Amino acid sequence: MKIVVIGGTGLIGTKLVNNLRKLGHEVLAASPSAGINAVTGEGLADVLSGAQVVVDVSNSPSFEDKAVLEFFETSTRNLLAAEAAAGVKHHVALSVVGTDRLLQSGYFRAKRAQEDLITASNIPYTIVRATQFFEFVGSIAYVATEGEIVRLPSALTQPIVSDDVAAALADFTLEEPVNGIVEVAGPDQIPLDQLVRQFLSANQDTRQVVTDSNALYFGSAAVNDQSLVPSDSNARIASTRFEDWLNRSTSKV
Repeated sequence: MKIVVIGGTGLIGTKLVNNLRKLGHEVLAASPSAGINAVTGEGLADVLSGAQVVVDVSNSPSFEDKAVLEFFETSTRNLLAAEAAAGVKHHVALSVVGTDRLLQSGYFRAKRAQEDLITASNIPYTIVRATQFFEFVGSIAYVATEGEIVRLPSALTQPIVSDDVAAALADFTLEEPVNGIVEVAGPDQIPLDQLVRQFLSANQDTRQVVTDSNALYFGSAAVNDQSLVPSDSNARIASTRFEDWLNRSTSKV
């Protein structure tokens, strides 16, 4: 089938495109660099012509509250309108586990707005919520750093590697729409402070993690042990463990 991946040149998009092509599908990696821009609408009609499925793994270039909301609302409206005109049968979108529990954050309010637009449309859909990626643990540490101290809460996380997210997305893309939300997560629940402590130690980073129950997630949202882990008992659990990924990634340095 013909599948269009919006954000197809990013971390997840690149892996997803490769996975689907290996299975013999016609897959187009859509991005502004390829002349396809969901925010402006440029190129959407042409690229969606004849497509059966659209997968949206795009992300906002700015995380500022107003900008990120405008990105997800505008791009999603444009995509859904273009899909309706092209007769697309399945809209798949990548979202985040805990989105509805993290609405203090402008980013998660924007993701919730994106989800609401999708569910209100007439296009069959699957929203795939994933937990935090292993690859972004360094960013969590960066945002929480004050001098040589990294302040983080001990809230549980259940992180996942991007390869496993892309594999799950490929499966959901080829299945029938669920017209609902599915969740994917890594195999282990780990306190956020411990997760970052392991990451810094493995990378011989001398910053010290201080456990602070008042520290915010990415500097914008209070979290507890339910915020960042799946709420669905039927969540898809991937196999790659953080420690194994960390050992592999640091051994390449």
